[in-house]
Amino acid sequence: MTTEEFIVIELDHILDGLKLEIIARQSNSLFDKKDDVLNSNEARYQLIEGCLYDYSLNKVDYFLGDIEGNIIQAHKKHRHTGSIVPNIYVGTLSIPLYIIDNATPIYQFKLEVQSFKASYREDYRDMLEYITEKCTDLLLHANSPVTQSLDLDYEKNPTTLYQRFAFINSVINTDDFSEAINRIIKSPVTKWKEFNQLKDIRNVKRFSNSNVKSILSGSSRIALPDNHYLKRYGIDSLPEKIHVNNKTDSVDTPENRFIKHALETFLKFCTDINEVSITNSKLDRESLNLVAILESHLNHSIFREISRPTTLKLNSPVLQRKEGYREVLRIWLMFDLAAKLIWTGGEDVYSGGKKDVATLYEYWLFFKLLDLFQTIFEIEPQQISDLIQETSDGLNLQIKQGKYTALNGVYEGGSRKLNIQFNYNRSFSGNSSYPDSGSWTTTLRPDYTLSFWPVGITENEAENQELIVHIHFDAKYKVANLYNLIEQNTERQLDDEKLDNRKGIYKNADLLKMHAYKDAIRRTGGAYVLYPGEKHIKQRGFHEIIPGLGAFPVRPSKIDDGISELKNFILEIVDHFIDRSSQREKHAYRTYDIFKLPPDPVNRVDEPIPESFNLNGGLIPDETFVLVGFYKSDAHFEWINKNGLYNFRFNSTRGSLKIDTESINAKYLLLHTNNDRSSGELYKIISDGFEFYTYEKLLESQYPDPRQSQYLVIQIEKVIDVEFNNVSFDFKKLKNYKTNRESAFPFTASLTELMRNKIN
Repeated sequence: MTTEEFIVIELDHILDGLKLEIIARQSNSLFDKKDDVLNSNEARYQLIEGCLYDYSLNKVDYFLGDIEGNIIQAHKKHRHTGSIVPNIYVGTLSIPLYIIDNATPIYQFKLEVQSFKASYREDYRDMLEYITEKCTDLLLHANSPVTQSLDLDYEKNPTTLYQRFAFINSVINTDDFSEAINRIIKSPVTKWKEFNQLKDIRNVKRFSNSNVKSILSGSSRIALPDNHYLKRYGIDSLPEKIHVNNKTDSVDTPENRFIKHALETFLKFCTDINEVSITNSKLDRESLNLVAILESHLNHSIFREISRPTTLKLNSPVLQRKEGYREVLRIWLMFDLAAKLIWTGGEDVYSGGKKDVATLYEYWLFFKLLDLFQTIFEIEPQQISDLIQETSDGLNLQIKQGKYTALNGVYEGGSRKLNIQFNYNRSFSGNSSYPDSGSWTTTLRPDYTLSFWPVGITENEAENQELIVHIHFDAKYKVANLYNLIEQNTERQLDDEKLDNRKGIYKNADLLKMHAYKDAIRRTGGAYVLYPGEKHIKQRGFHEIIPGLGAFPVRPSKIDDGISELKNFILEIVDHFIDRSSQREKHAYRTYDIFKLPPDPVNRVDEPIPESFNLNGGLIPDETFVLVGFYKSDAHFEWINKNGLYNFRFNSTRGSLKIDTESINAKYLLLHTNNDRSSGELYKIISDGFEFYTYEKLLESQYPDPRQSQYLVIQIEKVIDVEFNNVSFDFKKLKNYKTNRESAFPFTASLTELMRNKIN
């Protein structure tokens, strides 16, 4: 395959001298596969996805027709010229050629669009093979409602024909299958086989009973010499030749008969497919290629010695254990079901000859994640079986982009049980009002969502009470560089990015999408990219594993697919949910407590208050409490200000301080005395809680006339914040204020309530 700056396609068979020229705008993006075209199912001329190309026909009466996806963009005035824009398309492009005033294309020529990922061909095959294997596993599940007695007519529904063949092709046309056949040919299972042979008696080394009988009864005899020792036994002659039973190695074993039968079954299927396919179509070429591969296997001399089987010993230890045999047995078991399988969603992957490896990666990840979650959580088998339903035209795999698939399970965490829900393409509806689930902006649909909530409550209850957490994953097969997702940009890079954005180019679109999931979808704990790379990133929002953003490498590989790193991450998240004292748990509780009710329009604080009480941050008026106390005389008031102390009764008598959360956490003290209608005597509480004073200790501090045996004392200082200068409060309007003799009893009020009763 050679790299070209431009190519010229000769179309003399349509019109003498007619040519199509294609010019690459980017270097190393246009290829001529002339030397390999006979050994490949791909078109000779090859482009690269995402690159741009100019084309022109040298006759103005001819033009190229558009195809799905606006890939062919003809010039508005000169229709014989234009651009080829493959975008994300990968596979064979069938481009129609028209002549002016003729609505029917006169020819279709083909171009192959490669993925910029060099391994996409192997990835595509491996992923399709894995999906086929998982689907047949579902069909063979003990609880599956699907029966395997469905007959197929390959001419009945050509729409699904290529889907069926694609599954079979992914199973048979693999290096593993060819290697399995080669192992069988090099080291076949053999058995001893007896055969009867007429042999010169002089060459017989051992004589059986039947050989002795032949000596006595055989024809064409030769007389023995007079001195021969056999004459003593009455034998005068011996036959020249006798029939002898010999043993030899034979490959005609039940196991080898099965292998031959399997190959012939595969060959018949591919031949039948080829007979109903359109001549020179992609299906025609690929089925012919598979026919050639299977015929080359069957033409080996070893299979000429093998007879047709009368029974299939599928429980043979050789078939189940010996290398080569076990692989063919596995493929044969998959084959029948794969031939019946169609896929709602498969048209997204390979319809019209395209090879959408990025979409296939999304479907492949669904099964990888399903496998992973089955190893961690208890998922009901019936729910998994329901992914495949029998329809009139085959066994239909019910996964498709844009369709919601949910699987439910349970995690037994010892101290806590969690409900688990695995969603594929779940839509979170937009503009939903709190506390409903969904997105508070626009409707969003992550590829995969894993949701957790405690056992014992419904999903809706968990949503409303902030007890559910969603973890989102998006499949990104074409992410070239992980650090393009999450990196520290320089000022120059940010400037360049802004210029690109004005041009409609968004290099960080994948990262922004993860932020959109995390920030817009309610109760989202994290959003992560899954891509076929090598490195992972886990960015934490705060101190714990979630909330967060990041990326995990999960690649199509039979040896190291990277799923273990993702498994460890999921286990970390599950362990995090078991911790009832986590910061995330506290945050969820506080969120629910704050937002469970709409704000009370009356409960406003428009008056100025200090921005902060101490280094812990600003005041929340609803959660800042004020103790309201009484001083009995001028002497008492003087003692308070001199010592920076205030005392409350501490016993069961009337007028004692009620010890509750509000009084313990109070930040301010407001004092009043007899005949006050309002008070501006506001103090800041500076002690950490209350100190216990006895009658004697209080007396030592020169307290005027103590009368109780026990007191609680707090340390205070006069408020100096400018917001409280020359301000008084109508304490009698506070809801906990008592009248008459109880007016001297201490009580608490919130700072919000106090400020609503401020008197300027």
